[in-house]
Amino acid sequence: MRLTDYLDKGASLDPGAPSLVCAGEVATYAEVQDLGGRVASALAANGVEPGDRVAILSANDPTAFTCVFGISRAGAVWCPINPRNEAAENRELLELFGCSVLIFQASFAPLVDAIHTALPQLRTLVCLDADVPWATGWEAFLATGTEPVDRHCPDDVAMVVGTGGTTGRPKGVVLTGTNIETMTATTLMSYPWPSDGGRPVYLALAPLTHAAGVLCFPVLCRGGSIVVMRAPDVGGFLDHVEQHRVTHTFLPPTLIYMVLDHPSLDGRDLSSLQCFWYGAAPMSVTRLEEALTRIGPVMAQLFGQTEAPMMISTMAPSDHFGPDGSIARGRLSSAGRPSPLVRLAIMADDGRLLGRGERGEIVVRGSLVMRGYLDNEAATAEVSAHGWHHTGDIGYLDDDGFLFIVDRAKDMIITGGFNVYSSEVEQALMAHPAVADCAVVGLPDDKWGERLTAVVQLRRGSELDPAELTSFVKARIGSVKTPKQVAVWADLPRSKIGKVLKTEIREQLLDVPV
Repeated sequence: MRLTDYLDKGASLDPGAPSLVCAGEVATYAEVQDLGGRVASALAANGVEPGDRVAILSANDPTAFTCVFGISRAGAVWCPINPRNEAAENRELLELFGCSVLIFQASFAPLVDAIHTALPQLRTLVCLDADVPWATGWEAFLATGTEPVDRHCPDDVAMVVGTGGTTGRPKGVVLTGTNIETMTATTLMSYPWPSDGGRPVYLALAPLTHAAGVLCFPVLCRGGSIVVMRAPDVGGFLDHVEQHRVTHTFLPPTLIYMVLDHPSLDGRDLSSLQCFWYGAAPMSVTRLEEALTRIGPVMAQLFGQTEAPMMISTMAPSDHFGPDGSIARGRLSSAGRPSPLVRLAIMADDGRLLGRGERGEIVVRGSLVMRGYLDNEAATAEVSAHGWHHTGDIGYLDDDGFLFIVDRAKDMIITGGFNVYSSEVEQALMAHPAVADCAVVGLPDDKWGERLTAVVQLRRGSELDPAELTSFVKARIGSVKTPKQVAVWADLPRSKIGKVLKTEIREQLLDVPV
């Protein structure tokens, strides 16, 4: 299926149903189809051929998201550009992708102005919401389209997405329609949906350029509504859940912690929620248990990566509970079970597949896995060694088939001759009631080889003696895994999608004498 086919499927159920909702404005399926068709026609009139790449640079916005369906209907390839990137990074991505068209919001005009002259392949610039002297206005762009267009992309390519790479040059991940279809089918079969003929209502607060965007496709093919929040606002998030009777939503753990800390949470009506996805980073078991109690038995995990989008493993709300209805605490640190349309294994460094309980790299096969890295055969071959896609995550499968991710391969710390996985230490730190978030890294040490070092961010209004915290952790996981050094920071550095940047933390700590 093309990306626009999910919209068309929803429209076939009821063209007059609300499709995109934002700030009191509602666009029906028929209206989104019409605008998407006009975008496709305008792209073709501006020389876009099937297989050409078209970028969108925008915050969460219904019109910008509608352009995705126009790009797809024109047979072109959607290249989402993260609006939180610096200008140089976006220039590098646009050059890597070879985009011929960039559609952008006026708020990013200074960024685009700074880079577009260095991108000769970028033939067409379109501003969505203002007049910019060196770009085509939105209505003028749409007016160029005169003939209906409905084309398919060669080789089934749907998207090219930049890796989040916090180190080195980004890579372009080539995702096909089959990859997205596999992700969508897995989502539909693995999580709860309205069973009474009702339509899902999905709240998109997280960026539509990332997980929040691709999770729209299963909602659309069921004829559901996408409620778009233009900017992150936890209070507004809770308002939207109540007002729109939201059934599905996604947030990374950092934002879920903010929801849990919001003073009005316990007085809100969240009874419409059926599936509250969390993912993109490890979640504190302590705070997940709190969410299951205070938000409701609706938390649902997903684990994936750009190269195998979203659904390598899944954990439905029901998997968070035992047969007697009590919280299954032993599972809360898992990433669920391998999803139905993926083969998953644990691999040793020499390519051997390991048994249950043995730790190694998580590798996967199947139609969820990307076609490869754009114009980078060497990197594609490296990540596909031994015929499996290598995730870079270390983990194991327990006897019940649940996947436990213990660390990124590069984040394992060897201290005093012992392998310590930072995620286990971070879970112990997060169990302390004063800790809002944390990161554990290894620093060079003459005695230990690597010195286990923790940086913690405290909950608002909390105070904590580092010695108290180390005693707390030692009682839970022992002295070997207890940080030798603890620093309290007001905030942790994060990537554009909210992941804690351990590389930056390590660099800052190395600049500070012990």
